[in-house]
Amino acid sequence: MENASTSEQAQRAADVQRAADVQRVADVQRVVISTHNSGKVREIDRVIREALAERSGRSDRSGRSDRSVAAESAGTGAARPARTFEFVTSGELGLPDPVEDGTTFEQNALLKARDAARRTGLPAIADDSGLIVDVLGMAPGILSARWSGRHGDDAANNALLLAQLVDIPDAARGARFRCAAALVVPAALAGTDADVEAVEVRDMEGRLLREPRGANGFGYDPLFVPNDQPDGASELTSAELTAEQKNAISHRGKALRALAARFSEILL
Repeated sequence: MENASTSEQAQRAADVQRAADVQRVADVQRVVISTHNSGKVREIDRVIREALAERSGRSDRSGRSDRSVAAESAGTGAARPARTFEFVTSGELGLPDPVEDGTTFEQNALLKARDAARRTGLPAIADDSGLIVDVLGMAPGILSARWSGRHGDDAANNALLLAQLVDIPDAARGARFRCAAALVVPAALAGTDADVEAVEVRDMEGRLLREPRGANGFGYDPLFVPNDQPDGASELTSAELTAEQKNAISHRGKALRALAARFSEILL
């Protein structure tokens, strides 16, 4: 009798644990960050996670790297339990890079988000961003990551840009970073007849130096001095800012915070 009782208790405990596991999984919504760029992954993850936490009345500035966040459902009436979003990258899922054949930042961001959402059936976030230099028109623009001909070679891209601007006086070295951040939610998850899409575009104005400074960030950050500077600071490049300082003023931070509002409306 004692053995039977023990067995029943163990079975009940196992059933309870299984139910808890199912509920836990049901409450977790995976979201794909469509990029293989480790620098972008860190920025997108941190900004979206903090924005969702702030919108749900929480605070998350811990610098965690687990890429998950719990957010309260936003609606009126009876409170629903917090929903956890787990961010996973396209690289972690083994997704190939889509061909970026758009002619604008917005088109390329949507192209990448649509591709990731289609391949996975999950909500997808993507961004396309780059540097626009006044004296070069819209260049490097959507070609920023491969300006030197080698995709993602930051040192080569910076060196070529400096060579192109060598005769440009300081007063004419104005530039801006632009980011288009896109969200695509499959219709089945959004409860709609068609996929739901949103795009937000934001800029960060500044100017370019004649030599790089700073070890943070990536891309053209060591050459770019934002007009907006942290309190008590002046003339810091984007690569001299902390992650929190940069996210507060950057093109990507602004675009992603705006996108987080749409994210909350659709998925919470």
